[in-house]
Amino acid sequence: METKIDVLIIGGGLAGLTAAIHLSQKNLKVTLIEKSTYPRHKVCGEYISNEILPYLKWLGADVVALNPTNISKFEFTTNSGKTAKAKLPLGGFGISRYALDDFLYQKALANNCTVIKENVIDVSFADNLFTVTTSDQILTAKIVLGAYGKRSNVDQVIKRNFFNKKSPWLAVKAHYSGNLDNDLVALHNFKGGYCGVSNVENNIINICYLADYATFKRYKNIEEYQQNVLYKNKHLKSVFENSTLLFDKPLTISQISFDKKQAVENHIIMIGDTAGLIHPLCGNGMAMAIHSAKIASELILEYYSDEKMSRETLEKKYSKEWKKHFGKRIFMGRILARILTNKTITNIFVATTASIPGILSRIIKLTHGKPIAIN
Repeated sequence: METKIDVLIIGGGLAGLTAAIHLSQKNLKVTLIEKSTYPRHKVCGEYISNEILPYLKWLGADVVALNPTNISKFEFTTNSGKTAKAKLPLGGFGISRYALDDFLYQKALANNCTVIKENVIDVSFADNLFTVTTSDQILTAKIVLGAYGKRSNVDQVIKRNFFNKKSPWLAVKAHYSGNLDNDLVALHNFKGGYCGVSNVENNIINICYLADYATFKRYKNIEEYQQNVLYKNKHLKSVFENSTLLFDKPLTISQISFDKKQAVENHIIMIGDTAGLIHPLCGNGMAMAIHSAKIASELILEYYSDEKMSRETLEKKYSKEWKKHFGKRIFMGRILARILTNKTITNIFVATTASIPGILSRIIKLTHGKPIAIN
């Protein structure tokens, strides 16, 4: 079976679903391919800056309907127990991917977007047209968006540089019940990693951490690792000991790469984590994913409405806009990661920010964006 469409989106996470809603509501024929069903849990920090709220409302996807937790405060702790606190300049909210992804999925379906549950096997480009092969069919489209997340077999198919490099990072996430300030998002440092803690809807605590695999593999299981490594941070120990696991077991993903990625590869426009992964120290990857979908969607609509606009121009414009909005934020994340993996520097950093709170607020501003303007 061969089907021709306007825009084909590979991956149905935040970026893919947002782009699907945006493009389909402007009457483009959109097909989204996602290998998993909805709703489902995903390894994610589940905190989003309020910068994307105007855009979601414009899309008709106001997340207020999901009763998210309103977050206004940030706390950072070191392995030795030092603490720095700050108010979040824009504020944010906590919402589970289980609820948010399904919410956006239903919006995409309501916009007559076609969603296919299959794996993508191959992507090729010839004669100004993409051919995307799945396990059951062949689809053709003039535009393809890559929105399949941090790492996929598609990266291998199109021979992206980072794919064959081993990454030292893995991530672990689970939901818990317990008592935690609703308005707080915390980032706790431990040897070899960082752990984000915040509430999502229904007073559920989301705990998600990035860990160094070399340290992690020394232990038999996640529980042993947490007790021997994460519990060294007294704040984290208190969180775990006063919380009850709600999942059967934590979710994990491995080979998380923070290497630089190209915003456009093999003529595929990359959005969300597929285009570039921001370090958890910046804590705002979800907002970036949604914003990148807006940038790509607006340029694609311009491309379809302007017969003189070439594919080359579209790709150059998107790469430029990606760098403009996210380049400095990702760069700052890498700098912070290098600084805060040094125990001595981390303690000095926290001591300084604790005594001069304005410093931490300025750093937060550098890793977050401004409220997204709606044209």
